Amino acid sequence: MFDHAADAMKQPDIIRLDSDLYVLRFEMMKLYSALEAVRHLLVTGVVKPGDTLMDSSSGTYGYSLAMACHKYGMKCRIVCSTKVDEKLRRQLEMLGARIERVTIPPGPLVDKMDQAARMERVAHILDTEQNVHWMQQYHDAVHYLGYREVAQMLHKEFGGEPFTLVGGVGSGASTGGLTSCLRELGDDVELVGVEPFESVTFGSEPVEDPVASISGIGSPIRMRNVRHELYDRVHWIDFDSAVTATLDLFRRHALYAGMSAGCAYLAARWEAARVPGRPCVFVAADTGHRYADNVYARPDGPTGVEDLAPRHIDTQDDLALPWSVMDWGRRSYQPRAKENAR
Repeated sequence: MFDHAADAMKQPDIIRLDSDLYVLRFEMMKLYSALEAVRHLLVTGVVKPGDTLMDSSSGTYGYSLAMACHKYGMKCRIVCSTKVDEKLRRQLEMLGARIERVTIPPGPLVDKMDQAARMERVAHILDTEQNVHWMQQYHDAVHYLGYREVAQMLHKEFGGEPFTLVGGVGSGASTGGLTSCLRELGDDVELVGVEPFESVTFGSEPVEDPVASISGIGSPIRMRNVRHELYDRVHWIDFDSAVTATLDLFRRHALYAGMSAGCAYLAARWEAARVPGRPCVFVAADTGHRYADNVYARPDGPTGVEDLAPRHIDTQDDLALPWSVMDWGRRSYQPRAKENAR
């Protein structure tokens, strides 16, 4: 029996899709990091009951933080993206969260300006208000802690045999937290990260996706929670390929998931075929409901995932749409873009 809805919602399922292909399916993966982060901050005295916990979010982390604050009796404040869904905004407010939406002019740099505007607003709040704790999902390693439980589940499921884990890079906490714990448990796990083009995290920012940037798995700013030395290989996937893969995942396997899952699925199919007999597990971080009005709006949407194949490159200078892959080799990397001062 669970004591709060968030504890039930966070539980993932491992589903076998093919002989060597598995999915780690969540309703909302970031509940793991938010719940454990809030609990840890309370236990260690960093925050006290009734304080305000704040972060910037375009969607799932904001919802996860609101749920964690609801469970632990904390105030919640979310500085939202311009893209925040109205249905999600209403849910956040009903959970007691205070929502602030940044306003920026439309234009080709809207995604980068949105991120910068949110960080500026966060900085202003921290400078002018008391008893507000910035959760820093992008930078604070406390967000790694929640994934130990999931890593132990994977360890038990695969019995310590070698396997490959594929997931969106994003803030780095989920794939990084899972892999760190699995390797501490002695597992031979290969980590494959998936990114969109235009992200600074692994150096794809010079290559523009003419359709759109895929939110949640890349960033125009440096995220200190990304530990580059954990990753064995990186895939960069464009928006159109991600849509094709997301729809194929639903049609072929009845898995209604978000676009980050579609990207991970596309990369995982290639990874599983590359080393037959080695289990390949990809992360589906949330459901597809956020994409019901765009990606899933056309039942006759793009098909032909079998025709998609990556270009294998040796350096980021060779990055090219629609899909590139590079052996990373667990090396460090210093993103070229300037990080936010905070």
